[in-house]
Amino acid sequence: MNNITIGLDIAKSTFHLVQMDKGGKVLKRKQLARNKVADYFAKLAPCIVVMEACGSTHYWTRVLIRCRHVVKAIAPQFVTPYRKGNKNDYNDAEAIAEASQRKNMRFVPLKSLEQQDIQMVHRVRERLMKNRTALSNQIRGLLAEYGLVIPKGVHHLKSQLPALIEAADNELSVNARRYFNDLYEELKKLEQEIKVVDKEILSICNQHNICKQLSTMNGIGPINATALYAGIGDGKDFNSGRHLSAWLGLVPRQHSTGGKANLMGISKRGNTYLRTQLINGARAALRHCDNKTDRVSLWAKAMKGRSSFNNATVALANKMARMAWAMLHHQENYKFSNTHK
Repeated sequence: MNNITIGLDIAKSTFHLVQMDKGGKVLKRKQLARNKVADYFAKLAPCIVVMEACGSTHYWTRVLIRCRHVVKAIAPQFVTPYRKGNKNDYNDAEAIAEASQRKNMRFVPLKSLEQQDIQMVHRVRERLMKNRTALSNQIRGLLAEYGLVIPKGVHHLKSQLPALIEAADNELSVNARRYFNDLYEELKKLEQEIKVVDKEILSICNQHNICKQLSTMNGIGPINATALYAGIGDGKDFNSGRHLSAWLGLVPRQHSTGGKANLMGISKRGNTYLRTQLINGARAALRHCDNKTDRVSLWAKAMKGRSSFNNATVALANKMARMAWAMLHHQENYKFSNTHK
């Protein structure tokens, strides 16, 4: 492999690239049509190709790897400081190449086709869950206009709405009852679609050893296990458990100056969906830790006793991320260290 780094600015139809040597000197600029990219890189000697992380990055990663190149991706916020002059495609490509040559640069973990497939299933489920929440909120809001109040929660809505539609002692008109019945049927359909996706996620979890290993931890079920696998794979892109938890935004945000440390709330960087699922799993584990005697449950119980429930939940999610990395790194199931023999 030669010492050339190529910064590739990808787009829908026209791509721009800048070749740069290891000293930072620009050797070549070139514009390519989308259908010419694979042929062009297939003829090049193996080198390092760097892109900004975006919607089609993982697809082009696989294309360029097949052309025998080493491929990396950088988050856009790390590229911006290296752009010189006005924003244009060539300046973007040059900034990508220059940023990638910094020794302390952080790169985005690249996903396989299998990981992308699993991530797509999670994205579909996320959309269905949001649609269900929006629909249930609309139904409760419309019912309130008629003086009918249902507590929050889909289970309350599903159990009480049919009776309200049939009841003769409320102010619902014939048209209102018809519309509420249609909304109820729509809600049931969404529930069924979510169950189908959940079954698929369970099937995916049972097919992968990594997911089955992760599922042995408290707070990690099929959804969290498959989301972790889709997001971090085997965990080899991370140097430590703390590196993973920092990438997920589960560590304190720091704003320090003059030698005085000032720690704030969590940074909320990285994969928002994965961080949310880990926090949901930690919340469930924290609610059921009181009667358990393993070391992590005792730690969580003590944390809950000296801090707020939400703070303890995030702290447990941080610990779960670190333990998940350790399980992947050592290729072993979760160890329930019990303090009482």
